[in-house]
Amino acid sequence: MSETNDSNDGAGGRTLSLRRTTTETGRVRQNFSHGRSKTVVVETKRKRVIGAPGKPAADAAPAPAAKKTPAVPKDTAAPAPVEADDDKTSASAMVLRTLTEDEKEARGRALVLAREREVEEKEKAKEEAKLRAEREAQEKIEAEAEAAREAERETKRLADEEKRLKAEEQAARTGGPEEVKDSPAANERSRKSKREDKPAPSRTKGDADRRRGKLTISNALAGDEERGRSLAAYRRRMERQRKQASGFTPTTEKISREVTVPEAITIQELANRMAERAVDVIKLLMKQGEMHKINDVIDADTAQLVAEEMGHTVKRVSESDVEEGLQGDVDIDEDLQPRAPVVTVMGHVDHGKTSLLDALRKENVVAGEAGGITQHIGAYQVKTDSGLITFIDTPGHAAFTSMRARGAKVTDIVILVVAADDGIMPQTIEAINHARAAEVPIIVAINKMDKPDGDPNRVRTDLLSHEIVVEEMGGDTLNIEVSALKGTNLDKLLEAILLQCEILELKANPDRPADGIVIEAQLDKGRGAVATVLVQRGTLRQGDIVVAGASWGKVRALVNDRGEQVESAGPSVPVEILGMGSVPEAGDQIVVVESEARAREITEYRDRKLRETRGAGTARSSLEQMMSQLKDAGTKEFPILVKADVQGSAEAIVQALDKLGTDEVSARTVHYAVGGISESDVQLATASNAVVLGFNVRANQQARDAAEKSGIEIRYYNIIYDLVDDVKAAMSGMLAPELRETFLGNAEILEIFAVSKVGKVAGCRVTDGTVQRGAKVRLIRDDVVVHEGTLSTLKRFKDEVKEVLSGQECGMAFENYQDMRPGDVIECYTVEEIERKLD
Repeated sequence: MSETNDSNDGAGGRTLSLRRTTTETGRVRQNFSHGRSKTVVVETKRKRVIGAPGKPAADAAPAPAAKKTPAVPKDTAAPAPVEADDDKTSASAMVLRTLTEDEKEARGRALVLAREREVEEKEKAKEEAKLRAEREAQEKIEAEAEAAREAERETKRLADEEKRLKAEEQAARTGGPEEVKDSPAANERSRKSKREDKPAPSRTKGDADRRRGKLTISNALAGDEERGRSLAAYRRRMERQRKQASGFTPTTEKISREVTVPEAITIQELANRMAERAVDVIKLLMKQGEMHKINDVIDADTAQLVAEEMGHTVKRVSESDVEEGLQGDVDIDEDLQPRAPVVTVMGHVDHGKTSLLDALRKENVVAGEAGGITQHIGAYQVKTDSGLITFIDTPGHAAFTSMRARGAKVTDIVILVVAADDGIMPQTIEAINHARAAEVPIIVAINKMDKPDGDPNRVRTDLLSHEIVVEEMGGDTLNIEVSALKGTNLDKLLEAILLQCEILELKANPDRPADGIVIEAQLDKGRGAVATVLVQRGTLRQGDIVVAGASWGKVRALVNDRGEQVESAGPSVPVEILGMGSVPEAGDQIVVVESEARAREITEYRDRKLRETRGAGTARSSLEQMMSQLKDAGTKEFPILVKADVQGSAEAIVQALDKLGTDEVSARTVHYAVGGISESDVQLATASNAVVLGFNVRANQQARDAAEKSGIEIRYYNIIYDLVDDVKAAMSGMLAPELRETFLGNAEILEIFAVSKVGKVAGCRVTDGTVQRGAKVRLIRDDVVVHEGTLSTLKRFKDEVKEVLSGQECGMAFENYQDMRPGDVIECYTVEEIERKLD
């Protein structure tokens, strides 16, 4: 269609009509088929706008056709009116009608309804999608069932075809056409001819593609002929159908096994031990109402029920049974052979234990000790004319109690070293108690006889108070007066040791797997974990797999006390073992096992028990423990991280620091271990705000940088005295100072004066002692303290003074307190803070 305006006068005839100012006319040409067209006159009416009175109305633009617009929200602004041309707009502008409140509410309601409809449509769409998915799944299942039925019918048809072929072959061998006609095969052919009128089942696309074969030019030009099945494929298919028809299914015989069930076992491990599928075990548990996963742990009772339900026998074992037979059988007397005695040197610090041992070994171990005191437990062998003697040197410091106890545990004889000029000391008494607990004989060595003030008789007399009676006083305890510095009577001491050994008849079996005890352990930077071991039974060789506590390893090397590498170590021989996976605890029993699997099993069990024990020790379960924890919440803690060179020193330091604690402050050991200070130690100290103490060890570069960045203090020590004293001083600084009150004097209030800009001032007379400005005061009324504060103003007449003596009058004012009355008594005093120290 095309449209033309009335401006062209020469176009065709027009319809005559009266022309109005509000009507516009035009012509529209309508086109029809076959080239026909027609011109139509169209009139367009404009809306008349009534202007203001006295002014001409402006012609408005023609209003467009009304369109249905969606509802707008209530708060949506109305569209701005269309501005008219400048030449038509005048004082009589077009008036637009604004929406009323009802219309706005109606539009808002329409918007809400539209949103609700949109939500409903979305929900409906979701439901339709869900139903569509279910319908598609159902159709898929039906299609699969139809395909299965088609396959079954195809199988049945092939079976009938095979029977027919066999019948025809048999008829051809046995008789003529008459027999074939009456044979079952003939009947089968007749039935087959009747079924040929029915349409054959259509093959699936997969079968057609599979039988088509390789696409070549000859195959493409040959037509639509399909390649048939091969004879081998047909025979295989017939064989499968024959087995299915006869009900043949390959079955295996059920094997009943003896299943070892520990206290706790995972479902996967239980299925492996029964040689069953873990899925079957889970199904059986689900039938019993228990939902489990393959890695869940079940108890022994449940595992036994499952195993018996599946036709197996159960052997219940405890988790601790992994250690059964670890120590081996008891040795018979025929296998025992004499061994060297193990002698432990014990006594108080600085009484000459190591010096005496050096004199016996002709070595100088004391020269290498920091501060001239022994801080490590050591084991040495001394060769005498009568054989070897193994000596164990223990520290004498009070902190090394556990070392002395460990030495007394593994020893045969204890040499109690007492200085002739010092007598019986606390660690001497402790050594006597350890020897008695171990039930071993004691030989008293009275040392430092070369000193002029040495008095051996005093030592013998003091020993009587501890129930040790020497031979000179009618007892059975041997005592030798020696001098380690001069080497006096050392041969007599060795004779006494050998005499005591003959009485004890010490024997052991060297022809068996070795076992012993870990005397000391450390982490060497170049050699790894090193354990000093005293072999008690058997012979330890290179290549043996050993277990010590929660650590295990394969012996790579054996080093004796003189630093020489040896191939084996027999009973009573101290050696260092290289090859442990981790540093064992000092005092752990070390045993040779037959395989690595056995070693792992034992160490995993011990490690698990150790974690459970530590977790149980920190748990708060009872109400009494909870109340105790709340009571101790006010206790200040001094967190410490200890790294030492050997296990015994770290253990001794921790025990010494634990004894420093009081009810107000205590040392809490965050972590202690053997080896140098690493970056992970600094990170742990940062997390726990602890101080790092290194005993005969140093921090690496990464640890020093991390400590400097985090502000963690690292302190190094090589003498245990200094370490304990420094920690004690630091903990003393955490103690609350002691407050000591000192009385100064009393003053009686005579009158109260109101002073501007100051407040109330009490006119007083000092009745006792002195009153000082800035001192603490108490306001006493009727013998009751009503206020405690500080004296802010002290005046004598109009002057501010520091103090007022007894008998003089003065003016006093309190800080932030105005309720003073005549007759009240002001007590003046000072408070002094006194620093406290740990005992």
